[in-house]
Amino acid sequence: MTTQKANRRLVSDLKRVVRDAEDLLKATADQTGEKLNEIRSRLTGALESAKATYESVQEKVQGEAVAAAKATDRVVRDHPYESIGTAFGLGLLIGVLVARW
Repeated sequence: MTTQKANRRLVSDLKRVVRDAEDLLKATADQTGEKLNEIRSRLTGALESAKATYESVQEKVQGEAVAAAKATDRVVRDHPYESIGTAFGLGLLIGVLVARW
């Protein structure tokens, strides 16, 4: 698994955990008790920390995507004819494979 895929999966998992924790807090809002209040307080703190981590990782993933797009753009601008040839070759290969199928 690549770093980018792992980061996307981490963002997705964090989003799911945050959503589940918020649902849990809403579901137990009408219940009282010292122990439950303590747990709810700890969960709220953990939830805020998870949201901060989620935002940080999401910004990193978006930054990596932008960097990859800029690098690709730079390569295409530096080597336009090679890029056109590569795109043509790949298109031809895909066309032949699709026609055989």
